[in-house]
Amino acid sequence: MLDLTWGGETLRLLPQKAALLPDHHMLLIADAHIGKAVSFRRLGVPVPRGTTTDNLQRLDELLGLHPVAHVVFLGDLLHSAHAHAAPTLAAFGAWRERHARLEITLVRGNHDDRAGDPPPWLGIRCVDEPLPLGGLALCHHPQPRPGRQVVAGHLHPGARLGRGLDRVRVPCFHFRAGVAVMPAFGSFTGLHPVECQPGDRLVAVADGQLFDVPNRLVPAR
Repeated sequence: MLDLTWGGETLRLLPQKAALLPDHHMLLIADAHIGKAVSFRRLGVPVPRGTTTDNLQRLDELLGLHPVAHVVFLGDLLHSAHAHAAPTLAAFGAWRERHARLEITLVRGNHDDRAGDPPPWLGIRCVDEPLPLGGLALCHHPQPRPGRQVVAGHLHPGARLGRGLDRVRVPCFHFRAGVAVMPAFGSFTGLHPVECQPGDRLVAVADGQLFDVPNRLVPAR
C-alpha cells in the first residue's frame, strides 16, 4: 500500500489496482468492464471465459482485507449491453447478495452510456460525473476540475519497464497536474502506455507490489 495526500484526503493506492479513501471507508474501482468477454464472444471472437468471476473474486478479496462501507465505480462498470446477459447478471447478483449492506455508486462512463445502467435490483446508485467529495472530484474521464483534484479512470494507463527488447508494460497509477488516473481493475482490459510529461508521477503495479517509476524528465516547477 502507498498513502499520499490528494485533494486534502488520504488516498491509499493498493496493489490490486484499486484505491481507498480510508477516512470515508470508501473503495475506488475504475474500469471493471464486467461482461467484456461475453461481448466479444457475441461478436464471434474466441476469448477466455471466467473474467467476470475473476473480477468479483478480487473484489471479495479487497472487501475482506479492508473496512469498506462504500464502493465507488469510476465508470465502465458494464462493458456493453451484452453484459446484461442472464449468466453475467446472475453472477453479479449473487455477489451483490453477499454484500447487501454495502453502498455502491457508479459514476457513469462512456461504456455505461452504451450498456445502460445496471438493473435497479442490484441496488447501485448511478450518477453523472463529477461526484464531489471534499476537495476531490470522482470522475470517469481524466479532465481537470477547477477547485478540486480529480480521481478518474478511462485510460487504462500502463508504464513501460525495462529497456530495448527487454521491456514489459504493467498497469500503473498516473498523477499529473491535479488529475489522478487509476489503472483498469478489469481482468480483461488492455493497457495504454503513458507518455510522461515533466512533473508526472507513475506508480506501477507489478508482482503484487507498488513502486515508483522514475520520471527522467525535468520536474515541473
